[in-house]
Amino acid sequence: MNLNRSVYVAILVCFVFFSSCSSEGSNPDIENPTAESPSPDPGTESHTPEEPIIEVNAIPASAQRIGNASLGYEYLISGEYMSSGVPYDVFVAGNGENNQNLLDRNGDNAIIPHDYTAATATNGVRIVSPNCMSCHSGFLDDELMVGLGNHSGDFTINRANDIEMVSTGVSLLYGQGSDEWEAFDQFRKGILAIGATTTTEVVGANPADRITQVLASHRDKNTLEWSDSPYVALDEDIIPTDVPAWWLLKKKNAMFYHGLGRKDFCKSFIGSSLLTLTEKEKAEEVNEKMPDVLAYIYSIEAPSYPNDIDTDLAGVGSLVFAEHCVKCHGTYGENESYPNLLVSLNTIGTDPALSNRYSGPSQINDYFLDWFNNGWFGTDENPLEFKAEGGYIAPPLDGIWATAPYFHNGSVPTLELVLNSTARPIYWSRTFDSSDYNTNELGWNYVVEASKKDKYTYDTTLKGYGNEGHTFGDILTADERAALLEYLKTL
Repeated sequence: MNLNRSVYVAILVCFVFFSSCSSEGSNPDIENPTAESPSPDPGTESHTPEEPIIEVNAIPASAQRIGNASLGYEYLISGEYMSSGVPYDVFVAGNGENNQNLLDRNGDNAIIPHDYTAATATNGVRIVSPNCMSCHSGFLDDELMVGLGNHSGDFTINRANDIEMVSTGVSLLYGQGSDEWEAFDQFRKGILAIGATTTTEVVGANPADRITQVLASHRDKNTLEWSDSPYVALDEDIIPTDVPAWWLLKKKNAMFYHGLGRKDFCKSFIGSSLLTLTEKEKAEEVNEKMPDVLAYIYSIEAPSYPNDIDTDLAGVGSLVFAEHCVKCHGTYGENESYPNLLVSLNTIGTDPALSNRYSGPSQINDYFLDWFNNGWFGTDENPLEFKAEGGYIAPPLDGIWATAPYFHNGSVPTLELVLNSTARPIYWSRTFDSSDYNTNELGWNYVVEASKKDKYTYDTTLKGYGNEGHTFGDILTADERAALLEYLKTL
């Protein structure tokens, strides 16, 4: 075997790993499970005398920069917003040609996976880097849906272990003084930084919040210049998050579950470029394109429920919704309204770790709020604002049937369990087959486990992975809950 082929084989091993972070996967230990949680007994449930007091803050609206939706879509799937990556020839040689072309792209992008994009580095080298589809597209019933959060990404692996092998391949093929190495080097540094510090405990959980913290800790807040040594030491906690559906953003006055990202949404989108950014000028170039991207995101509509709906039962459920859910989640139909409420931790009761990442006084919290609010991201005529008040946004519910698992950390597999806290399992697993959907409980079929078996087992005892809280549905009878689920199919 000659040298080049040996290197390509090594790189192939690496890219099998890299692709696993975002492609549709499956749990080999589970085959078409069904829920094993106890079924509620209609004859034993009754209303409690009083519903809980809801403590909320309304988040004010901010003017947004809106561009051209068609241009925004093209920029998302093929645009050059990543400025460092693996040399294109190396990527294709190591990973093979991918002929699925799920996004119907042209040119170099036609033969690489949908969650990667080919671009030209500043020095003219063609590179490949992950794109926004890595987290913001997912499979449902085997169909790729742009704007659906990726529910099957595998972030349990330390990517830094394998970037060294890719680095060796690029170095041997081109040399560390080459243009190809220069175009690859920042991507290498970024992966080394996030590798061990952003791994999750379960497949499907997303470390996006932590990745942002790690990358920001390595960059000057004004110049965005990379430092190999972080400016602030992070704690060891890697708090997971679920990825919200993009079609909800048009209704929201703040991004993210903890309501942190406010004012100019477009600036927030540039955070994805922090992994590969080589100069501030590139950030400014990308910033000019983001209004088009926001216009496209605003154009996405929630998918309609594809199966039969009992309209009479849904009508009953709409009354249950009006009585118990409207205050926080708004109204739907011809006269839609959404209140944009940040619900206090005392009220919602869900796992507080993600909210506490920023709302508590600490050196880390102070650093990141200052980094975003008083640096490049927050000080021009269209500033991004990070405002930490504590609590979680009560999200819009459009297309909620499609967005399992639920809660801000993806700790609840079905909507039925969102409405029945007493039946939520401590440990559960699923197949990660995108067609393994439960049309009765609305969400993923799951198996209750006795303990954590492997990386496919969701363990709610871990910090940040808890499934407690949102007990508002516990006062409903089984019939009311069934009617409410039927109504939620219509949103």
